[in-house]
Amino acid sequence: MKNKFKNSEKGFALPLALLLLVVMTIMGLTLVTITSNEHNANNEKDSNQQVFYAAESGISVAKKYMVDNTSIITGSSQTNLDGDLKFCKASFFPNLRNSTGIILGRKSLNEVITASGAEATRLSKFSFEYFIAYSPDVNGNNSSAKKKSGTNNTLYTIYSCGCNESKDKCSAQSNIIVPLEAVVTLIN
Repeated sequence: MKNKFKNSEKGFALPLALLLLVVMTIMGLTLVTITSNEHNANNEKDSNQQVFYAAESGISVAKKYMVDNTSIITGSSQTNLDGDLKFCKASFFPNLRNSTGIILGRKSLNEVITASGAEATRLSKFSFEYFIAYSPDVNGNNSSAKKKSGTNNTLYTIYSCGCNESKDKCSAQSNIIVPLEAVVTLIN
């Protein structure tokens, strides 16, 4: 009886080893897929954050420009934005009723932030475009809005868009564009 029992178990180790090999392979492939998806999601999140920071940089640069060039801002005539903007469209901003403003500029982050090596290369891949317009009045029209207190202070809105490509490559069809706006008062 012993011989029959041992003969019936012959070759059992090979199928068991193959089954374990298949199960471990599937587990390994699943782990690699999950890790790859998480890595891609983290890269996309990082890119979205950097584009947001690029748009914020546009607002900061525009504020500094306004402080340094007060007479230019107050004396500037409004221009048609849709023809002059490359990727930051007036339609991105629901509060902007007409598409006129003062075009100020477009830069890559490496032009504003000092870095070297790999960080400078990474910053060159993100850019922003910004413009200034008179803040809308109570009717939503962009006009030279003066404060009701009778002062000569003028309200402006800075509009800025960040993009996940260099300033030369960024377009309205780019992968990620983040629009931001900030209202500022220019004290005369």
